[in-house]
Amino acid sequence: MARNLVFMLALTSLYIGLAAADWNILNKKVTNGAASFLKSYCESWRINVELNNIKGFEVVPQECVDFTKHYMKSSQYTADSERAIEEARLYLSSCCSLEGDGKDAWIFDVDDTLLSTIPYFKKHGFGGEKLNATLLEAWMKQGKAPALDHTLKLFHEIKDKGVKIFLISSRSETLRSATVDNLINVGYHGWCSLILRGLEDDLMKVQQYKSEARQRLIKEGYRIWGITGDQWSSVEGLPAAKRTFKLPNSMYYLS
Repeated sequence: MARNLVFMLALTSLYIGLAAADWNILNKKVTNGAASFLKSYCESWRINVELNNIKGFEVVPQECVDFTKHYMKSSQYTADSERAIEEARLYLSSCCSLEGDGKDAWIFDVDDTLLSTIPYFKKHGFGGEKLNATLLEAWMKQGKAPALDHTLKLFHEIKDKGVKIFLISSRSETLRSATVDNLINVGYHGWCSLILRGLEDDLMKVQQYKSEARQRLIKEGYRIWGITGDQWSSVEGLPAAKRTFKLPNSMYYLS
């Protein structure tokens, strides 16, 4: 009897261990039911990041890293980004009574809005590793970030309408030369100003820094018709633009 009880306990422990293993997206032996549930969970996590319900995360949940990687490299990511850009294009075609006095303005973020950091995150876990600012800046200094093609087209369409374009980035001022060269090399040109973080901005949250940059533009008489960025900290806060367009990005969160 005791021997049978020991056997049953061992069998139960084995079953529980196998069931627990089913919840790891990296496990090749995951059952279809568990895989489906985990995919739904990770998609829900990603959507709630985009909705700004999930804030301030330092890393993507480990069970969702593979899912995030596949999404950021997928045609769905491209389609989601293009949908946001198309909405900006439609808005711009009908919304704005441009004055033509040089004070109509549009703001773009840089990373994962104009330039893609996906080549960097391919080597750094697609958000599964805590962001290492030193390594990321070293990569940025190489000036090899590719353009996001859909945003590149919108950038030039806005510029061709006579709207002044301002780039407000959380990149450090020390990266100015590399950033300018990178932008020009992939097809961006004709922006009015590139605003980067100086030493006096280091202690600010990203949202405060970008809000204060917008405030300076408003004081100079600019009308900000739109903001395009991949982080909520790029589009939230006062003064607000008339419309904001957020691009998808579930690899990292900047507040």
